[in-house]
Amino acid sequence: MCGTCGCGGRDVLIGGKRPVRGSGVLSFRKPAPVGVETGRDQESTAQLRIIQVERDLLAKNDEHAGANRRQLAGQGIFALNLVSSPGSGKTTLLVKTIDALNGALPLAVIEGDQQTENDAARIRAAGAPAIQINTGRGCHLDAQMIEQAMQQLDLREDSLLLIENVGNLVCPASFDLGEAHKVVILSVTEGEDKPLKYPDMFRAASLMLLNKCDLLPYLEFDADLAVAYARRVNPELQVMRISAKSGEGMAEWLEWIRAGCRKAVISKLAEHVE
Repeated sequence: MCGTCGCGGRDVLIGGKRPVRGSGVLSFRKPAPVGVETGRDQESTAQLRIIQVERDLLAKNDEHAGANRRQLAGQGIFALNLVSSPGSGKTTLLVKTIDALNGALPLAVIEGDQQTENDAARIRAAGAPAIQINTGRGCHLDAQMIEQAMQQLDLREDSLLLIENVGNLVCPASFDLGEAHKVVILSVTEGEDKPLKYPDMFRAASLMLLNKCDLLPYLEFDADLAVAYARRVNPELQVMRISAKSGEGMAEWLEWIRAGCRKAVISKLAEHVE
């Protein structure tokens, strides 16, 4: 988490416009007064302080996430948080998804990267409104960033919001953004044991997309073993095997999104009736 990964105290740029101070953790490893704490005692105290700051950070994030979730539910918006390692094919998958849904379903995208607007530019070229969040040294998006990005996007009622998180399988697992689901993308060019190495992410996800399956004939990747490892961590995890390039599995993925959007609209209407 942020107490140990070094992403605290960074400047965040949302939409290439206004900088905001992102949530982070400062160093709490202050020297102890002479004669009070030394050696191992000082180290233990510093660790306890970091743990408390991490808890406070997550509690504050959860407050913003709850507000985001209420706003999205009130507008009937189905929001997905797409997470993965760098190079898993998230942006290509997003472009293909937009190509298939755009015009039939209102949607918008929030892009998270440490630097550049390259991915947001690709999304806009595909025909979807997109806003870029550059996290600088930060390794994840947080709920306050999403709150401000949503305000700039002016989201439509009964729509789809796709959030592409920073490529990282560690910190994004702990930060709720207010989304309906985390969708973890594992490509077949990675190792089968990724779910075992990064269990928190696969435990937090509702759906795993096993991507780039068109490459399986050329790789020594055991897809069944990867799925077994993922379900060892999270027995309830839904899995789809897809390829954004060949189109394999895309129909199932798109129908899963449509079903989520329908459910979000029904829930909004039911809430208004009550």
